[in-house]
Amino acid sequence: MNFPLYIYRSKGEKSLFYIEGDEKEPNINPELFKSLSKTYKREVSPEEIFYYIYAVLYSETYRTKYAEFLKIDFPRVPFTKKYKLFKKMSQHGNKLVDLHLLESQDLDVPIARFQGKGDNLVKKLKYDDKAGHIHINEEQYFESISQSVWNYQIGGYQVCEKWLKDRKERILSLDEIQTYCRIVTAIQKTIEIQ
Repeated sequence: MNFPLYIYRSKGEKSLFYIEGDEKEPNINPELFKSLSKTYKREVSPEEIFYYIYAVLYSETYRTKYAEFLKIDFPRVPFTKKYKLFKKMSQHGNKLVDLHLLESQDLDVPIARFQGKGDNLVKKLKYDDKAGHIHINEEQYFESISQSVWNYQIGGYQVCEKWLKDRKERILSLDEIQTYCRIVTAIQKTIEIQ
């Protein structure tokens, strides 16, 4: 399913794709804008609403409280009546989106490093919780991986493990090694925000 933030109008017809000269309109119920504008006594942008929702859905409190409900239905998102809280949550959501798209400047100096000499072949994964290492073979490993990062799950999968398992019996390129270090850093920053 796709729920684009904007719908574009081209020659009177709605479209998901932008063509130069198209008008765009938010793909959010107009009643929500009216309600939030009235409550906050100011206009809010579609992006602020999106980031707020993203932050709520990543909130540990929300995920714990509504865990069973989230398994069977679409999530219900409660909106705060306090603009300052809405704004703060929206800012957190913006940070999370940037982290998850691997576009955040916070990822420019990754916390993880790749160590060891070898062929970069992903053979057998082994996490050493005492050393904070994820071994991809006998000689090579990623270091500075906390247990909370290693255990972090999205959709029932351990992100760090799944990413490497999907590359089993492959040689990691420099770009893939750098991406993995950025992913580890993004997870750590996500945990901090949560």
